[in-house]
Amino acid sequence: MPASRLHLVRHGEVHNPDRILYGRLAGFHLSPAGREMAQAAADHVLGLGGTIREIRSSPLERAQESAAPFAEALGIDPVLDERIIEPTNVFEGKRMRRALRDPRNWHHLRRPSLPSWGEPYNAIVARMRAAMDESWHAVDTATGAAEEGDIVFVSHQAPIWMVHLSVAGLPLRHDPRTRRCTLSSVTTFERAGDVWREIGYAEPASGGIDLGAV
Repeated sequence: MPASRLHLVRHGEVHNPDRILYGRLAGFHLSPAGREMAQAAADHVLGLGGTIREIRSSPLERAQESAAPFAEALGIDPVLDERIIEPTNVFEGKRMRRALRDPRNWHHLRRPSLPSWGEPYNAIVARMRAAMDESWHAVDTATGAAEEGDIVFVSHQAPIWMVHLSVAGLPLRHDPRTRRCTLSSVTTFERAGDVWREIGYAEPASGGIDLGAV
């Protein structure tokens, strides 16, 4: 049989004293609190029981650092997967409140259904679902049989939330302030045939400063 569960884990708190939207910028690492949050997420998933057979991570530093507790506990090297990275955003590197007060930026907000400020929502869903499908149906090259066990993806708020909306059959257009995807949260899915369904959501780490997400 294929995998049992697929856990989408959001990264922990990022050190971001200037409170900018960091997007895909390099050099943004977990804060000390963020490292504790990442450990809490790993402890939660490992405490669910079962075998984890693969870890995939967004290539951004904060995601790789959040995947580290899983890797250390399991002795598994995470696979870096560009498909589960943060979306692009024209406001990357800016302080959002200041940027939104500038009339020159208002045209980027003209079509939130796309969104007009960055990568289209349907494109985010397509790349995330492709990575999920591929990992779920992975085959053991030695035996030719489907690999069993759980899968962990360490990703970002927007991609995880877009998967949630897609699987739930809800409109992709949304207010980013309403996302149920806190720092180091765990959203769990399983697949029956060709259908994905969400089977759990947990927030094993409390607190944290949640700034800079797309």
